[in-house]
Amino acid sequence: MARHTKYSFCLILIMTAAMLFRTERASAQEILMPESWRRALYDVPPLYKADTLTICFMGDIMMHTRQIETARQKDGTYDFSSYFKLIKDRISSADLAVANMEFTLAGEPYSGYPCFSAPDGFEDYLADTGFDIFLAANNHIFDKGSKGAARTIEAYRKLEKDKGIRFAGIASDEEMLESGTPLTIIRKGIRLSFINFTYGTNLGGQEQWPRTNYAREKEKLGTAFARADSAGADFTIVLPHWGPEYRLIHSLEQEETASWLARNGADFIIGAHPHVVQDTMTIEGVPVVYSLGNAVSNMSAANTQLELMVTLRIIRHENGDLTAEPLEYTWLWCSRPGGFNSSYTVIPVEEYIGREDEWQDQRDYRKMTDTYRHVKETTRITDTE
Repeated sequence: MARHTKYSFCLILIMTAAMLFRTERASAQEILMPESWRRALYDVPPLYKADTLTICFMGDIMMHTRQIETARQKDGTYDFSSYFKLIKDRISSADLAVANMEFTLAGEPYSGYPCFSAPDGFEDYLADTGFDIFLAANNHIFDKGSKGAARTIEAYRKLEKDKGIRFAGIASDEEMLESGTPLTIIRKGIRLSFINFTYGTNLGGQEQWPRTNYAREKEKLGTAFARADSAGADFTIVLPHWGPEYRLIHSLEQEETASWLARNGADFIIGAHPHVVQDTMTIEGVPVVYSLGNAVSNMSAANTQLELMVTLRIIRHENGDLTAEPLEYTWLWCSRPGGFNSSYTVIPVEEYIGREDEWQDQRDYRKMTDTYRHVKETTRITDTE
C-alpha cells in the first residue's frame, strides 16, 4: 500500500528543468555556469529524509476484581508494574501505541465484572508504560452510567493535558464528538485518522451526553470517513469493538461490516472484544484483524490468555511516497498470579518457549504453549501478513 504526494510532482519539475538546462548547455558551451548553480541544478537533494513510523496495537485492557485485589498495597495504593514489564520497551519505543480500555474510571467503590471501575491511577500507569491512544468505545463504557463515563473522560482529558495522551470513541459534547471522530494525529509528517466504535453497550447512559460511537450508526461513520478525507489523512485506521465472544473464527456479520468499512475508506481494520484472537484476512486490499484478544485480564477460559500485538510500519521514502509494510504479529500470553510469578504479567510467547523452569507453576507454561499451537493452527496467522 503506497501513497504518492504532491511533492513528487515538484521533484519531477525540478529534474525536468535540470535536463533541459543540460541540453541547452551542450549547445552553448560558451556559457559558463557557477559551481553553486551546477550543484543546485544537478545535485538535487531528496525532499524528505527516509523514515519509518511504527504503530503497535493491543487488545482489551481489563480490570477484574482479582486484579484490583492483587494490585492493592498495604498503604492503600495500587501497583500494576508487573503487567507489561516484559514488553514495556516495545510499547514505549513505538511512535504510537494503541489499546482498548475495557473499564471506566468512575471512582470508588472500585469493581470488576460485570460493571468495571478501575482504581484511580491505572490510567497513569498505562500512559507511563507507553500507551498513546486510549480507545473508549466498548460495551463497558457505561457500566457506571453517564456519570461514570463523564468521570472517565475527565481523567483522559487530564492525561491529554499532562502527558499528551489522546483518546477516541467517547465524547462529552458535540464539539468533542466532531473533533474526535475521527481522531486525527500527525507523527513524523504522516497524518493518521483513527475511527473507534462499538457494537453496543451493556448499560446505556442516562443522559444525552456523554456518547459513544455505534456500529449501527452508518451515516455517522460515513461522516467520520469524510472528515478523515477532508483532513488529508494518509491512512485511516478503523478500530471496531465487535464480534461473538470466545470464537476463534470471525462471524459473517463482522465480515460484512469489514467489507463496508473497506469500501468507505478504511486502510486498516483492527478489532477487539471477543476476548480471544480471531483469524485475519484481506478485503479489497484492506488488512483485517478481527480480534486481538485480551491485553491483560483475569480470564482463564480456553484461549483467553493468548493475545496478539499487531505492529504497523509506515515507511516514508525520500520522494515523499508512503508505503505500509505487511502487518507484524507478536504472540503474547497473560499469565495470572501463581503462573509465571505472583502477579499478572504479559509474556512474549516465542521468546519464552523453552524457558519452562522460569515459571512458578509449569502448568501455566504448558497451557501457554498448547494454546499458542492450537490458536495459530486454527486461525492460520503467520508472523507477517
